[in-house]
Parts: sequence; C-alpha cells; structure tokens
Amino acid sequence: MQAMNKEKQEKFHETFANRGRLLVKCPDRPGIVSAVSAFLFEHGANIIESSQYSTDPSGGIFTLRIEFELEGLSSNIAVLEDNFMPIAGSFEMEWQLSPVTKLKQTAVFVSKEPHCLLEILWAWQSGEMMTDIALVISNHNACRPMAESLGIPFYHVPASKENRKEAEKQQLSLLKEYEIDLIILARYMQILTPDFVSSYPNAIINIHHSFLPAFIGARPYERAYERGVKLIGATSHYVTTDLDEGPIIEQGVERVTHHDHTDELKRIGRSIERSVLARAVKWHLEDRVLVLGNKTVVFS
Repeated sequence: MQAMNKEKQEKFHETFANRGRLLVKCPDRPGIVSAVSAFLFEHGANIIESSQYSTDPSGGIFTLRIEFELEGLSSNIAVLEDNFMPIAGSFEMEWQLSPVTKLKQTAVFVSKEPHCLLEILWAWQSGEMMTDIALVISNHNACRPMAESLGIPFYHVPASKENRKEAEKQQLSLLKEYEIDLIILARYMQILTPDFVSSYPNAIINIHHSFLPAFIGARPYERAYERGVKLIGATSHYVTTDLDEGPIIEQGVERVTHHDHTDELKRIGRSIERSVLARAVKWHLEDRVLVLGNKTVVFS
C-alpha cells in the first residue's frame, strides 16, 4: 500500500519539478499584481494560475496566490526569495515562496471513530492528497490496524482531563521529532490546551460535526435532533483557543426530516464530515487557504 503511494509521489515530483507557488497578503494599493507579475517575468517564470481577492479596494487587505513554472526552480528558489524581498518590503507583504513538490509533513489525531481517518488515508493512498502522513496519534488503539497496514507509525497516547498536560507533552515531542507542518484532527475527541494550539497557529485543522456556529461543543447531533433541525452539517476549521470558533475553511449540509432520529443524523453526518474534512485538508496542502483574522480566503 505504501509503495503505491510512493509511486504516485514520484510521478508528482517528476511532473511538477519546476512548479512554484507564491502567496501574498498585504495592505491593498495599486501596483501589487503588476510588480509581482513583472518580477516573475524578469526571472523567466511562466504564470500558470493566478487568483486574488481584496477585502476592500479602497484600503483593505489584498491576497494573491500564483502558481508558476520556472526551469531549474529547485536550484534557484533561494535566489528568487532574496530578489523578492525588496518588493515584499515596499508593499508590506506577508509572503511565502515555495516549490510545489515540497510536501507538508502531516500528523493525524483520531479517537475511536475511524471514518474521517479512513477518508484521509484513502485520499493519501490514491494520490489525491499530496502530503507525507508521518504518523497517527490516538488516545485509543482502535485505529492502529488502519494506520499500520499502510506502514504509517501509530502512537497510542492516553489523554483525558486528568493527564492532559502530560499527554500533550508527549504529543508535542512526537510532532517535533517528525517535523510536522500540519495536524489533522480526524474526530479527535479531546480539547487541546492553549499552549498546544499556540505551538501550531493556523496549522491544526478540525472537523466539527455541526454546521457552525450552530451547536458548538459536545453532542451536536443530539441537540440538533432535540431542536428539530431540517439541515445538518459539518464544519472544518482551524483550531484556536476559542472552542469551535476558529477560521472556517469548508462546510457541508444535508437535508433531514422528522423521521430521522439521532442515530440516522449521525449516519448522514459521518458522510458529510469525511468529505468536508478532506476538502479542507487538500486546500491547505495546496496553499489555497489564507487566514484573515477569524475568516479565510479559499482560492479555488
């Protein structure tokens, strides 16, 4: 199984060896696109894809995502970064320039329910989600066979209110050891402490089994049934210190009726959760998500 994914990664590296990505966020004013485009042209790059958005053209925040082709990119990336700094400084940019083939190191956290983990593993195995899944961490052993059957290291770290500090210390040590860039909470049913969250700002993606901001917190399906809702949903968002209130990346809904009791809502909801989380993770891995305060810009 792991060999199959390796073959897809090798093909990906071969196909996109000269593909780069430039992300920009800065105060909006005239000349930004012109300056960035001229810079890439002068360095021999060909723009393949470009998306931009401004919160307010008369003084808001401007965001830009560009993919480009440049022969010999891997050996020229440091030069490009150095040469781009004057432009970035003149426009007060927050920016990132990187090869598309530089895959993010990912850790998946899961508890007992496997559906979201299985969706992530399937997307990774099939090559639809280009990342290196470095490890799976769980407070239960139920999902161990799923990870280890694909050659992915699995770590059982018991976690509860009583030992949260000790558990997170062990988890953070593992994340550092594996040089993790992104944490996926695939129905990990533990609340993370502010210290843990602050260690990975805008790099922890959660799936909440509700169409936020409705039914924040525990037992959302039970509360949705009690309220008699006609739509149920799921929300994937970045984790912040405010429970279930981080910047939203993706959401999905499905219509239900009075015939659907709690168990049926959960069955329908699991399908929504899987697809919503997978899309959010894929977009993050492709650098399509930019955070603006407590909102996101998601470039298609």
